[in-house]
Amino acid sequence: MNMFRNWIGGAWTDGADAGQDINPSDLADPVGDFAIANGRQVDDAFAAARAAFPRWAASTAQVRADVLAAIAAELFACRSQLGTLLAREEGKLLAEATGEVVRASQSFSYFAAEALRLRGDLLPAVRPGVEIEISREPVGVIGVITPWNFPIAIPAWKIAPALAFGNCVVFKPSEITPAMGWALTDIASRCGVPAGVLNLVMGGGDVGAAIVDRADAVTFTGSGMTGRRIAARAIERMIPVQLEMGGKNPLVVLDDADLDQAVEIALNGAFFQTGQRCTASSRLIVTPAVHDAFVHKLQQRLATLTVGPALDPESGMGPVVSERQLESNLAYVALGRSEGARCIGGERIECRTRGFYMRPALMLEATNDMRISREEIFGPVASVIAVADYEEALALANDTPFGLSAGICTRSLKYARHFQRNAVAGLTMVNLPTAGADYHAPFGGRKASSFGPREQGSVAADFFTCLKTSYVAASL
Repeated sequence: MNMFRNWIGGAWTDGADAGQDINPSDLADPVGDFAIANGRQVDDAFAAARAAFPRWAASTAQVRADVLAAIAAELFACRSQLGTLLAREEGKLLAEATGEVVRASQSFSYFAAEALRLRGDLLPAVRPGVEIEISREPVGVIGVITPWNFPIAIPAWKIAPALAFGNCVVFKPSEITPAMGWALTDIASRCGVPAGVLNLVMGGGDVGAAIVDRADAVTFTGSGMTGRRIAARAIERMIPVQLEMGGKNPLVVLDDADLDQAVEIALNGAFFQTGQRCTASSRLIVTPAVHDAFVHKLQQRLATLTVGPALDPESGMGPVVSERQLESNLAYVALGRSEGARCIGGERIECRTRGFYMRPALMLEATNDMRISREEIFGPVASVIAVADYEEALALANDTPFGLSAGICTRSLKYARHFQRNAVAGLTMVNLPTAGADYHAPFGGRKASSFGPREQGSVAADFFTCLKTSYVAASL
């Protein structure tokens, strides 16, 4: 049995307790045990980070770029092994898991270059004989708290910019997927990250709360309830906070859409990676002329989607990540039926290995005021909502407390452009799944989906650095 330990001040450290890392595809094949940190160890991690910060912050951009490039190269070289570990731990299909590892590698590679591209500015002063310099400096010690659904990609796109711009990190991965957090930390420790610059402390909400109480800034991806608690504490402490908290994303299918393409887009957005994506297409909003044909074709495609173990090449969808998440999904399916929706699929099933399997659920005859259409389910469950026309579709797309991603399937440039401008979301997709984003472009949403500066791309510097404006007498 593997034991995944905490990494504090450059040393692997046992925890105060241990937890088990479950394989959701095969409960007879546990991934290992992981060390659970206590408050003293969180204190030790911050002490190590603060001790390492002055030297790391003062290191040259080239030094930091070289370290991040080495991590990127090692992640890519180990993509097959790491992809297998990720598939075992989280339950996403092997191809999806390997692709996620590649994405993590790309994030480190991108921010290796961004370390060398961090820009300042010179402004003319309104006073004679004065020059104005605008520069960026690292924030300090960043608390990084990440979820289980992308257990290496999301840590990568938070940790890479933090390190690139001279910050130190105390990192807590989800207790459901600690092995991937451990693996990323292990690679970083072997690729030149100095002791104390990156620290790993594993555990549950108490460890996360301790990080929020000690960090100079906190970046978090997870549930809205936890995000609100973090925001309240961060504001109380007057520290920067960056939150990504989910979505209830619409995919609008208009009468003029390429129907086969729209079905594949809906299938991908709603059900790939077992629907466990904050950008998943959980509301399929369809106009009348294509509604019945769209539903029929999507049902046919779902019938071909084989649910099975993550490492089985015949599987088209893996298991749900945990027993708790499976129970939540099934409860939402039952709720949808009680609200008047007609459900296709959505039952727990048995496979050749014992795990957390369910059929994807298509909730037909749904309305936008049902709870299944308003609350984030975070599983392979999608509502189909019939509308009269584009105007009603847009109104319902925006009628949600969330605002992360919104998509439209249409051949009309008029409607595509209008949707881009008027969808109240941080991301809009035209003839593409709502799920999916590029590491060099800003990522984030509006309303209850996000709070604080955007992630990824060059705008990551807005959170991971502080602006300084310097006035200098030209006669100096």
